[in-house]
Amino acid sequence: MMRAMTAPPAVRPAPDDDVWGRAGELFAEWLDGRPAAVEDLVRLLTPVLWQVARGCRLPADDAADVVQHAWVALVRSAVSIAEPRAVGAWLVTTVRREALRRVATGGRTVGAGDDVLDRLADPAPPPEDVVVAGAEAHRLWQAVRTLGARCQELLRVVAFDRRPDYAALSERLGMPVGSIGPTRGRCLARLRAALGEVPA
Repeated sequence: MMRAMTAPPAVRPAPDDDVWGRAGELFAEWLDGRPAAVEDLVRLLTPVLWQVARGCRLPADDAADVVQHAWVALVRSAVSIAEPRAVGAWLVTTVRREALRRVATGGRTVGAGDDVLDRLADPAPPPEDVVVAGAEAHRLWQAVRTLGARCQELLRVVAFDRRPDYAALSERLGMPVGSIGPTRGRCLARLRAALGEVPA
């Protein structure tokens, strides 16, 4: 049974990849029938959720209610979360939306109408999409790291600069301007091959 969140947690871990990964593992364990896993999940993510709620300028009591609301919502909607690693993003989004609803209604717990919810709609993509995109990006950069140093540097530049300065790039990489395009083509071909070897 989950305990109500009535005070700020003593420890506030950073929401890094390890936290999200561990949260996904605990969520999967809970779904697989280990009841204690949800207690571990609550201990792991409540500090993060608390910070999200407080970041919406809610008083401590309201923030505690919002975090508790998110955990209850998770219990009710657990089977709808197809990817266990998405549970952290799902909870953060739930807390943020409920916190914004509280702010819009002056802290009252009455349900907001559709017009209010439409105005408060989170413009971010759904949490599961964020997790999938993050996993794809991680796989891509894993493949990039298997390439030679020159290919890595060249692909990093062209990935983040739509119109790279070829003269500066030529000087930086020590290659003629005319060979940058063909080299990029060869690097992309190697990257495609490397992606085939990186587990999805």
